[in-house]
This record gives sequence, C-alpha cells and structure tokens, in this order.
Amino acid sequence: MREEQGSETKDALVSAFAEFGGEELRDIWLFDQTDFEMLYLRDDVAAKLEEIDVGKFVDNERFGFITRDTYDQLYYASYQYTVRGFDDFEQFRTFFADDERNVGVFASLDQRPGGHDYESLYRHVNDIASGYDVPSVTPAED
Repeated sequence: MREEQGSETKDALVSAFAEFGGEELRDIWLFDQTDFEMLYLRDDVAAKLEEIDVGKFVDNERFGFITRDTYDQLYYASYQYTVRGFDDFEQFRTFFADDERNVGVFASLDQRPGGHDYESLYRHVNDIASGYDVPSVTPAED
C-alpha cells in the first residue's frame, strides 16, 4: 500500500519540485538499486516516453550510486547533485542519505533562458527530505 511506502515523503518531494519548476517540470522518478517509481509525469512527456524503454533510462541513473561514492572518495567536498543538459530539457539527480539503502530521485525540467538555479533546488529538496524518512520505491504493477 502506498501509505506504508512513504507517501508523505513522496508528496513532499513532488511539492518541492513543482514549487521549483512550475509548468516547466516534466517528470519526477524515485529509484533504488532494483526498482523505480514515477512520482509525476506531464502529459506531453508521457507521450514521448512511450517510445523509449524507461527501465534502461533509470538503469543508467543507477550508475550514479557508484560515481557518488567515487566522488566522495576522490574529492575534498561531498557530492550533492548532477545536472545533464539535453536538446529540449535538463535533468537533475540527487541521492538521499541512508546508510542502509541507495535511493535517488531525478527530475527533468524544460530549458529556460538563463537556466535554473539547481543549487537552490538541491537545498530545497534536501531540506524537505530531511524532515521525512528516506522513501521506499514502490515498483509499478505490471
């Protein structure tokens, strides 16, 4: 049941991203080592995703668990987030602190002139998430 899987945390995350991105918010995905869950998907983006294997896309984001650990070992500062630019959107990804589980979230937003303030987004999402338990991913039912 969704309530048991941290719906308050998920709702807070969706609110944080929606507050930041407004109508430019395209999608939000929660993922762990084995599963993923869509938290938000704009209608026009849903049509585009029908043409791709979302599972493979999420698998690529899981490499971030490894690179996050590598960055934390190599650099004098802690990893916070990654932003990728595509031809018609930008993707933001971050991870939640949890000693036992790897859980991450990524979202995409329409590009805008001057760009987005992703540090502000990271801080906002991190502040929101710090008030809740790290969410569990509820895999989609087939």
